[in-house]
Amino acid sequence: MANETHVNQFADFVIAYGEYETIDRRYVVNRILHLLGATDITLSGNASEKNPETPIEIAWILIEDAINRGVIDDVLFEREQLEAALMDLVTPKPSTVNREFYKRYHHSPEAATSYFYQLSHDNHYIKSEAIAKNIAYKVPTEYGDFEITINLSKPEKDTKQIEKEKNAPAATYPKCALCMENEGYYGTATQAARSNHRIVQVTVNHQNWGFQYSPYLYFNEHSILLSEKHEPMRIHKTTFENLIDFVRQFPHYTIGSNADLPVVGGSILSHNHYQAGRHDFPMALAPVEATFTLENYPEVTAGIVNWPMSAIRLRAIEPTQLIEASEHIRLMWQDYNDSSVGIKAYSDNNTPHHTVTPIARFRDNAYEMDIVLRDNQRSKLYPDGVFHPHPDVQHIKKENIGLIEVMGTAILPGRLKAELKAVEQYVLGDTSIDVGVHKAWAEDMKSRYTFNADNASSIIRKEVGYKFERVLQDAGVFKRDTKGQQAFRTFIKRCQER
Repeated sequence: MANETHVNQFADFVIAYGEYETIDRRYVVNRILHLLGATDITLSGNASEKNPETPIEIAWILIEDAINRGVIDDVLFEREQLEAALMDLVTPKPSTVNREFYKRYHHSPEAATSYFYQLSHDNHYIKSEAIAKNIAYKVPTEYGDFEITINLSKPEKDTKQIEKEKNAPAATYPKCALCMENEGYYGTATQAARSNHRIVQVTVNHQNWGFQYSPYLYFNEHSILLSEKHEPMRIHKTTFENLIDFVRQFPHYTIGSNADLPVVGGSILSHNHYQAGRHDFPMALAPVEATFTLENYPEVTAGIVNWPMSAIRLRAIEPTQLIEASEHIRLMWQDYNDSSVGIKAYSDNNTPHHTVTPIARFRDNAYEMDIVLRDNQRSKLYPDGVFHPHPDVQHIKKENIGLIEVMGTAILPGRLKAELKAVEQYVLGDTSIDVGVHKAWAEDMKSRYTFNADNASSIIRKEVGYKFERVLQDAGVFKRDTKGQQAFRTFIKRCQER
């Protein structure tokens, strides 16, 4: 329950973090009261037994008070709207954020991103306490240490929230969750509250883009570079130019793009965007297992990456030929067919199936581009996708394999937390438990391991990692067997000949 003390505490943080000064205090208090639907400083309730230490902790207390007084309903989107509006008070306005970002950029790109990253934590745009709920660990494999994350960060909707969303009018502004118009948007039942959202405007490849952090980080400094225009995802030469120009400006970050076709693309194909961050992904650490040359691009070194998916790594000190070589490989793959391994560039109705997932970085004084070949064919046997997680691994992961998974970081559904616990009890002998879609897997593990209370959890975690390895193998267009790798080298030879 909130009281005068908490209003004043929050006002202290607003003055400390935001753009207000001590002389603005009365104004700040009144802005807080307005957001809380209160007409005076004496709010209902007594001081909380909690001892809040951060702005968001005080904001949560104030939100509970607003709910108790009937100012807002106790539903997720209304709580988030009030939270974002309160935290907006502790957030500098967009022009200030941009000015401070570039002031620090003149010192170093790392200083600039560190400032913006910390700000996004301080104003709770990044949901730190929610992210901490995720289950994350690594599993050693022949391809390196895969990163496994069971995603528990996004709050679940209750029935009241779902009902309000159902009855909410269709929205056309902002057009999607990635549009720059989300900056400062109050939110609705169906569109996220973004009052405390800030975007740094950057020029990439002579075009205007927005740079922001992800509210639910999937990796260190997980950020998004989004087009100023609401236009669909599309992979072409400009994509490679954009990625390289970004790492030229921010060489401490890796950046990549989801593919631009359904089945193999990401969850948002309607707005062109890339994902970046300060993280060494497992694929980046994987070595090149076979090198080759591209005669028309002598400044570029090329090789096949030791990876379950079909990945080519290009490297050059200067980016011009690297970009040209990347586009050459994309164009060669776009029309490539090989019936011996089920690769088909177009359907009979001329629907395209081939695209790439590109990832750029700057490492050891050279630019690198990883190009992962993608194919979104479907078949009667594999209606979800021929190069998509097959049915026998979908009990672990059935969603699209996007950029983050391609790089070796699994983002698995939150349902697995309870389901894997049930599997653990089952393999420990409680066969009365219904493990549902995991039954065959659980029985298989029982046949291969002797489980006890000390090892069951670690074995299951390890086996989840092996399932993810299979997921990536399923998504690989040239399989890791002799036939598949011979076919891969045939494709490489075609790239070399033209």
